[in-house]
Amino acid sequence: MAKMSVDDKLGVVKFVTDEHESHIEINEDYQDEAEIKRLVMACPAELYKYTDGKLVFNHEGCLECGTCRVISGGKGVKSWNHPKGAMGVEYHHG
Repeated sequence: MAKMSVDDKLGVVKFVTDEHESHIEINEDYQDEAEIKRLVMACPAELYKYTDGKLVFNHEGCLECGTCRVISGGKGVKSWNHPKGAMGVEYHHG
């Protein structure tokens, strides 16, 4: 069996996104730039952005790994919950 790249593996991941409600709530007023940059760099799906001094997050495409929750320690990420019901990420072995 040939080795798959990370991009190839993520290509077989299925997302059922709740477009109206994010399972992650960020603190948009959080100001610790060093911590924010750690959060942005840690997200494997690159869903956190820091532009013009503001932290922005898009939950669509979240891998639900919890890295942001652990890195943030409740500061930049106010709350992190699993998506409701049948929503969220569905992994398949490719």
